[in-house]
This record gives sequence, structure tokens and C-alpha cells, in this order.
Amino acid sequence: MDVPKDQLNTLLDHGLFSSAQILGCFAVSSTSINPETSPHLKAESLVLFGDSLFRDKEYRRAIQVYKQALQYHKILPKQSANSTPTPRSTLSASNISSSPNSCNTSPINENEVKFKVATCHSSLGENRAAIAEMEGIPSKSRNLEMNLMMAKLYRNSRHNRAAVGCFKECLRNCPYVFEAIIALAELGVSAKDIISLFPQTPNRSGRPPSDHFDSSRWLPRYVEAQCCIASNDYKGGLDLFSELLQRFPNNVHILLEMAKVKAVIGKNDEAIMDFETAMSIDPYVMTYMDEYAMLLKLKSDNSKLTKLVHDLLNIDPTKPEVLVALAVLWEKKDERGALTYAEKSIRVDERHVAGYVMKGNLLLSLNRPEAAVITFRGAQQLRPDLRSYQGLVRSYLAVSKVKEALFTAREAMKAIPQSGKALKLVGDVHASHVAGREKAKKFYESALRLEPGFLGAALALAELHVMEGRNGDAVSLLQRYLKDWADDCLHVKLAQVFAATNMLLDALSHYQAALR
Repeated sequence: MDVPKDQLNTLLDHGLFSSAQILGCFAVSSTSINPETSPHLKAESLVLFGDSLFRDKEYRRAIQVYKQALQYHKILPKQSANSTPTPRSTLSASNISSSPNSCNTSPINENEVKFKVATCHSSLGENRAAIAEMEGIPSKSRNLEMNLMMAKLYRNSRHNRAAVGCFKECLRNCPYVFEAIIALAELGVSAKDIISLFPQTPNRSGRPPSDHFDSSRWLPRYVEAQCCIASNDYKGGLDLFSELLQRFPNNVHILLEMAKVKAVIGKNDEAIMDFETAMSIDPYVMTYMDEYAMLLKLKSDNSKLTKLVHDLLNIDPTKPEVLVALAVLWEKKDERGALTYAEKSIRVDERHVAGYVMKGNLLLSLNRPEAAVITFRGAQQLRPDLRSYQGLVRSYLAVSKVKEALFTAREAMKAIPQSGKALKLVGDVHASHVAGREKAKKFYESALRLEPGFLGAALALAELHVMEGRNGDAVSLLQRYLKDWADDCLHVKLAQVFAATNMLLDALSHYQAALR
């Protein structure tokens, strides 16, 4: 053979993909390889050439070359085709390469090549084609990596039952596939069922090995925490994560998970503290940084927000978290520009929930509630949480679909029964029409009994008092909260109430306090 395959492999292993491509061109065009008498050599050369294209992200060319390799594989002599190839460790989707088989007559591993073709299709966003390739690999021949890809492809295509089966298969092979644990929790599988999948490997004495025995104490707690969060039992999930954090102090992953949950349920100050603790441990972490950006915007901390976005751009400007953070930063300056960033984040990762939430809120700001409804529904299909319910209710009310808004708010109340914010949503719908104001008052009061520090419900109840001409009740309610909450929104609302009752000096005083 004119081109030594080990040299082509060396180039691939060292990341010299341009040189590997050029050498690959020589390999596949060599006259020393007769496709009729040595189809195995032709197939192997094509696979290596395909690997160089894949690694250089030339996915379309790679697919074509891999399929040519499979065609040559099919015309191998029967005695060669029926032989079992030497087992090799499976290649990672991000680092696909082939090593030559020890025997020149052994065929290429057909399943590995199909997996590579599927990976190319997946990288191009062609889920259906990727699934078709993966389904061509017998289930018994799929390894851990193949099962994980299969599960993700099924989930992206909303074939949830098939996805659950593949995610479960991953955990049967290895209990530490955290992607599978989180996905199964979000797909509604119970903690008990997930934990039952973990392989039990006792040693000769009948006791599990020490490392397994050790992790068997904390891994089920992690599963339970994720299942609590997925079922909107935020308090239960946070309690379990706090317990894990005591055992694993300064665990960046757990800190970020806790921060994300606290952001969703409105514990903004605590969420910011957790985010900043995680960043002090790992300054280059990207996970959930868009959630942190949203919190900084709510706190009107523009200097921190600007620095965060600048730092994220320096780390990796292609990440969906960075694009959402850019949307947050641009929201006040240019809402249409911000919307472009939010939409781009979804194109980069179609399962990025924060991108949908940001896009939905921007569409509402731009007075496009019908489009916002579609976007918030997309967020709910991925992972229904309080923010998508809130956005959907606001969108329905903006297009005067009160019945749909009420149905969504009640759905939120059922999904998150111990949430004052879900109760407030139902109150908001009733408050949108005169006949429902008395019902709204009851829901707001219930929300405050459940969460006494819930400022949003206090402001909504005060607004209702003003609508009904009970300005004195509004003032006493807001002043009660002002003792504990030095918030500009409270001062503005008090100023508005005082202005409406012609108490202009008091109104001016509170406007000045809000500005301070």
C-alpha cells in the first residue's frame, strides 16, 4: 500500500486534520489498492479519510465517504465478512477516529461506521436521518455511547418512550451517566425506578466494592433530588442538594443546580450568592450563566452584567448560555437585537429552555403575544416550570384568551401545589376582568399566607385595592412590606397610590426613595 495507515492515524491522533485530509486523498486514490480484490483495504482507507473530514467538521463530505466505505464492506468475500472483527473501544462522537485492524483481511466495524454517519447527521441537526442510521445497528451491538446518542435523538424527536428505554440501558451499563439520570427524571421516571437500574456488583465476600458502596450512599440522593426538581417539588430538591453539599463542599455542579432552582422559584438573592460562590471556585464555568445574567438584570446590576457577558465572550462565544446573556444585556438598548441573540441560542441548542423563556419575554415586550404563546409552549414541552407558566398566562391575557390563561394558571397550581407564585397566577387571571376581582383578592391573600415574603403578590394585591378604591388598605399593606424590603418597586407603587389620593409630598418622597 502506497500510504501507510498508521501515519494517517498518527495525524488524526495529533489533531492534524488538514494534513490527514490530504494524506487521505492519496490513500483512497492509490492504484496499489484494487477495490475488486482488496475491498477491505479500500473500505479502511475511506473510513480513515472520513474520520479526517468529520474531525474537521466537514460532515456532509464525511457522510458520503463513510457510505462509500460501507458499500465496499458489502462486497467483501463471504469468509471475510462473516469473521468477527477485533473488538475495539468505541469512539467518542467528538473524537472519532479509526485504528487499522491487526489483520488486513478483517473487515471494518460496520456498526462503528454507521454510528459515525449518525453522528454526522446529528451534528447537522438531521435527527430523522441520524435515527435511521442508529436503528440499523442491532440493539445488542450498541454500547454505552451509542445508547446515549440514541436516547438523545429519540428525545429530540419527542419519541419519549423509546428515549426512556435507551436512557435506562445507559444506566444499566454505568450508573454515573448523569445525563441519563437527569433526562429520566425530566421524562417522569420515578427515583425508585431509576435507582433500581444501577448494576449491583458484589465481590466474593458478598459485599459491594468499597467505591460502589461509598457512592451507593450519595448517588440515590442525587437521583431523588433531580426527581424532586423535575416534579416541581423544589423544596424537597433543595433540601437533598443541601445535604449533598455538606458531603461534597464546594461542589460546583450542586451549587449551580441549587442556584438554578432558586432562580426559578424567585429566591433571587440566594440564587445570586450560589452562582457567585460557584464562579469563585471555577471562574470559567459556563453552565446556567444565562440564568445568572437574568438575575443581575432583575437587580439592575448593569456593571456586573456587562462584566459577566464580557467574560463569557472571552471563554466561548458560541455557547447558548452566552447568546442568552447577550440578549439580556441588549434587552434595554435594542429589543429586536436581543431577540436575534435569543433565537440564535435556540438554533445552537434546540433544548435550551432559558433561550425560549428569554425569547418569549422579548416577544411580549415587542407586542407579539401570539408568537410568545408558541415560544412559551416550546419551553413547556421541554421542561415545564414556573417561568413558562407565567409567560404563557401573560401571553394568553395579552390576546384576551382568558379561558386558556385560567386553564394554564390552574395547571401551574396543580403542578406546583405549595407555590404562592402559582396561586398568584390564578389571581392575575381573575383580576384581568372586573367580575373576578373578589376571587383574585382571595388568591393573592392565599399566596401571601403561603409565602409571606412574596413581594409580587403584595404588589398585585395593593393594585387590586387601588382598583377597588381601597387606597388606605393599599398603603398599609405596602408600608408593612417596606419594613423588610427596601425595594424600588414598593416605593414606586406607594408613590402612585399617594399621588392618586392627592398626597403629593408623600408621593414625591417615595419616588425619590425609589431613585436612590
